[in-house]
Amino acid sequence: MSEVLLDKDGIDQKVVALAEQIKDTQEPEIDLMENWLDDWGIDDDVDDDDDDDDDGMMSDDDLEALERAEGSEAARLYLEGMMAHHEAGVDMAKSELDEGINPDVLELAQAIIDAHTAELSTMQDLLTEI
Repeated sequence: MSEVLLDKDGIDQKVVALAEQIKDTQEPEIDLMENWLDDWGIDDDVDDDDDDDDDGMMSDDDLEALERAEGSEAARLYLEGMMAHHEAGVDMAKSELDEGINPDVLELAQAIIDAHTAELSTMQDLLTEI
């Protein structure tokens, strides 16, 4: 989602800055989790056809709408989609804190909760501004 938004012109600079921050934060987290899966011998293939609407991922239709949108409409679609993504991430991280045992994973889960919660507040503020 962030890459799609960052390829656009005419987006509010506060939204651009947030998208860059999210991208810069999530890429290392994803790399770390993928490395853990490799280390633990767990297959990280994800079924892209999964119909679970609670995973926080934009549907193909929503992503296409973001790709077509310009200006404040693109910013709004991005913020709404990223808010759902972050809310799902917080829920998953909380589940890990409740059920997990690996201290490194628990530490990352807490970091995700902290970062996503702060970013959710920023996103809500930005939605009222655009």
